[in-house]
Amino acid sequence: MIKALVFDVFGTLFDWRGSLIDSFEAFEHERGLAADWPALVEAWRAAYAPSMDLVRHGRLPWTNLDALHRASLDELAPRFGLAGLEESARAECVQFWHRLEPWPDVRAGMARLRERFTVATLSNGNVALLVDLARHADIRFDALFSAEIFRHYKPDPETYRGAAELLGIGAEELMLVAAHNADLRAAAACGLRTAFLARCEWGPRQVSDLTAEDGIDVAARDLFELAERLGG
Repeated sequence: MIKALVFDVFGTLFDWRGSLIDSFEAFEHERGLAADWPALVEAWRAAYAPSMDLVRHGRLPWTNLDALHRASLDELAPRFGLAGLEESARAECVQFWHRLEPWPDVRAGMARLRERFTVATLSNGNVALLVDLARHADIRFDALFSAEIFRHYKPDPETYRGAAELLGIGAEELMLVAAHNADLRAAAACGLRTAFLARCEWGPRQVSDLTAEDGIDVAARDLFELAERLGG
């Protein structure tokens, strides 16, 4: 029944925490700066959903994720002793999100799944960001679906239904793969099938999304197990 898989990106396919910490540590050596980079990275990620909610609830006009990341960084900079960070440096930091590293199973696992299914992103990341991530990680997708296309951020239903419509298939023929139960619940409410992928994206202190909630169609440790569970 399933014809296509769409993937959440941040946390599900890419290790945002480890990648950003590495980028900031290199940035520290280049710029002679020092800060609690893990704490900054986690605070930046924690600002992700609240910043998108400003758009989702009409308190901001449509604003893409790069711009939201920049606004969040500007708010966080004074807290981490970076108030004097110049414009070019702040722009460079936003670009760190464009160079995230994939989890170890992603390149080969995605290639295996693509042998049987159409595969695409379904991400809150803007198109330019997703293009850069796919090229940087050398991952081949059949399509890059972004919230920017639908002018709605997940979990707005327009994103899930829009992906099925653009692929020309029914919602029940589309499966969302994500490491976040809330994303999967929203997709299921729109008629999509769901697959939970276990990722320790927040590091050793992660306390949520450790396992799939009841009602998720498939749960897997990695993309190889997902392929096996789907008969690939």
